[in-house]
Amino acid sequence: MLALTSPYRTQLLVGIVAIAVASLLGLALPLLARDLFNRAFEAERVLPEITDLNRITLVLLAIFLVQAVFNFLRVYLLGLVGEGVVADLRKLLYGHLLGLSVPFFDRRKTGEITSRLTADVATVQAAVSQGLAQLVSQSVTLLGASVVLLVLNARLTLVMLAVVPPVIVAGALFGRRLRRISTRFQDRVAEANADAEEALGGIRVVKSFTAEDLERKRYARSIDESFGLGRSRAVARALFVPSIILALFAGIALVLWYGGRQVLLGALAPGDLVAFLFLMLFVAGSLGTFTGLYSQLQEAIGASQRIFELLDVAGEAMSGEGLSGEADSTAAVSGADVSRESPSAAGTEVSPRRDIRGRVEFHGVSFAYGDRGDALVLEQVDLLAQPGEVIALVGPSGAGKSTLVSLLPRFYEPLAGRITLDGHDLSDLELPELRSQIAMVPQETHLFSGTVSENIRYGKPAADDREVVEAARAANADGFVSEFPEGYGTLVGERGVKLSGGQRQRLAIARALLKDPRILILDEATSSLDSESEALIQTALERLMIGRTTFVIAHRLATVLSADRIVVLDRGRIVQQGPHAALLAQGGLYRELYLRQFDVESLTER
Repeated sequence: MLALTSPYRTQLLVGIVAIAVASLLGLALPLLARDLFNRAFEAERVLPEITDLNRITLVLLAIFLVQAVFNFLRVYLLGLVGEGVVADLRKLLYGHLLGLSVPFFDRRKTGEITSRLTADVATVQAAVSQGLAQLVSQSVTLLGASVVLLVLNARLTLVMLAVVPPVIVAGALFGRRLRRISTRFQDRVAEANADAEEALGGIRVVKSFTAEDLERKRYARSIDESFGLGRSRAVARALFVPSIILALFAGIALVLWYGGRQVLLGALAPGDLVAFLFLMLFVAGSLGTFTGLYSQLQEAIGASQRIFELLDVAGEAMSGEGLSGEADSTAAVSGADVSRESPSAAGTEVSPRRDIRGRVEFHGVSFAYGDRGDALVLEQVDLLAQPGEVIALVGPSGAGKSTLVSLLPRFYEPLAGRITLDGHDLSDLELPELRSQIAMVPQETHLFSGTVSENIRYGKPAADDREVVEAARAANADGFVSEFPEGYGTLVGERGVKLSGGQRQRLAIARALLKDPRILILDEATSSLDSESEALIQTALERLMIGRTTFVIAHRLATVLSADRIVVLDRGRIVQQGPHAALLAQGGLYRELYLRQFDVESLTER
């Protein structure tokens, strides 16, 4: 965390200096009181004059005024540093999350990740923005008061320090326990958030199955578990804080007893004892504040461990030789400050290379998902797609069709074999550059909660309004968009909930058209649409596929009959490939799938 303070080095230094000055000025009160009391109790009984009292009071007021100025500086500057550090941490964590690989998100719940981004960072924020100023302030006060106490009376200071070992032991015992409980507490809260996010994200499914009570109980169970841990944390705090306060007041009582004996014996001036007790209160106040800070720190450490667990996860390898075959060090950008106000600001635009033709070849590719028992999903796949060719991928469910196309943008890495683009191994290419050449139109279109224009422009953030409209027209989307009162400025709602399935799909096609890729992946793009929407989208897709190497996944074979080549997969292997007529005449799995599907369709029509 300390490394994150480097951009705020000046504010931090000035803030620490302000703390030192303000804390040291606070020590003037006991020293001035010492002088006043010593003169009042002198053997000659020469009482101080009223003017001396007035002078001391004015001096104190002046000191307190200056101290107030420095207190303002230290609270403001260290608060600024704390808020800045936490803001940078949020951006760092979010930027790192966006750079993690797809398999990472396959293994984690979205709610758990967002909990670390929100709840855990908020816990750290409370410790950094508020605790930092108090920590430095109380440290300076404690150190300064201890030095003054040693100068006043070393023997009495040693008596006071007798309470320090119990404080240290209590801190060590309760601190470790508090950290463990806090970490487990944050884990339970993250689980509850993950359950809530899933239920709220699929609220229509929840309501259609009348599962509100089920989801309510599941969330309540997680919250009850976190409440149990919160109760344990409250018990630890309740034992820790009073124990420290008891030790501190016992120390004050011990100093008062021992110092009073010294005064009665004439070995200690009364004013020295008064000043000593004042300074003891300063020390006790600092140590008392430290107990609260210590428990807050332990909770923040538990939260920060969860944050840095994510930051320690290795991101996707962004570097490579580039599409030209030469190293390109400028493609990897680190430390960028990206403010995402709309979906269009979410990505880094990479200009497509004009010399890319789109020749894709799979060389003996095998793949397995590590969390599925390492069973091969693809096995020894050899496939060549020529530039501009339309390749249809068909086969039974689970044959590996979606997995095959997911390897193209390197969402996953092959277990064996390699994939090339125009002869260049994909693993040697810059990820942003590679993915700028690929556009995907999935079955379930994901739109962001911005405007129509922002969602289309997501494919090319720098596009002007004319380009956006042209892409929408080509995707047969301009007609329905123009009917909206706000046109392209219409908000689509979260995940495009205000639009129909066909409308969302046409915006996805417009987004892909605007990106102008060399490789196109269509994953069941029309399977869940009505006939009218399917006809409009099929026309838009035909425009989109012109001149691009296209991979089409389809269960409905009627949509791929015109493909240049149909590739049939079964259990991760290519078992047939060729044009529709040749495959139908050849027999085998394709013919079986075709006859089965068209028999079912004819029965349905009857």
